[in-house]
Amino acid sequence: MRLTTKGRFAVTAMLDLAMRSNGGPVTLAGISDRQSISLSYLEQLFGKLRRRNLVDSVRGPGGGYCLARTVNEITVADIVVAVDEPLDATQCAGGHNCHDEHTCMTHDLWEGLNQTIHGYLASVTLAQLIEHFEAKQRGENVIQFEQHIGHIADSATHAIAH
Repeated sequence: MRLTTKGRFAVTAMLDLAMRSNGGPVTLAGISDRQSISLSYLEQLFGKLRRRNLVDSVRGPGGGYCLARTVNEITVADIVVAVDEPLDATQCAGGHNCHDEHTCMTHDLWEGLNQTIHGYLASVTLAQLIEHFEAKQRGENVIQFEQHIGHIADSATHAIAH
């Protein structure tokens, strides 16, 4: 299982938007230039993000996109799910028909991994990503975010072991 370009680009674009949204609407052309993501690809992604009420569009001169919620209310999971990114390690897409129309022996393992990954992505907000990125830019130690990641990883290991 891998997070594809669609999910990665959507999170990157939303982080870019979040970091610049205090100055008003942000253009997709600006995000495209800064993040080296195709403008047409961003248009597709932002159409999905708008339908899921994560961004609002502003038409006319000075238009662009802005966040539909605060940075504390938008999680990485919200973004990934909005762009239809499949985060599924099972062979059956959760249908329990992975082995000759029956549940395979390792189905629960992979389903647990799915839940752990989604839980982790749901625990990380745009606000936390901004704080982490800005701290790194200032050369500060980013232990708090790394401890958060470590705690989630420990929880995942414990959940999978049981």
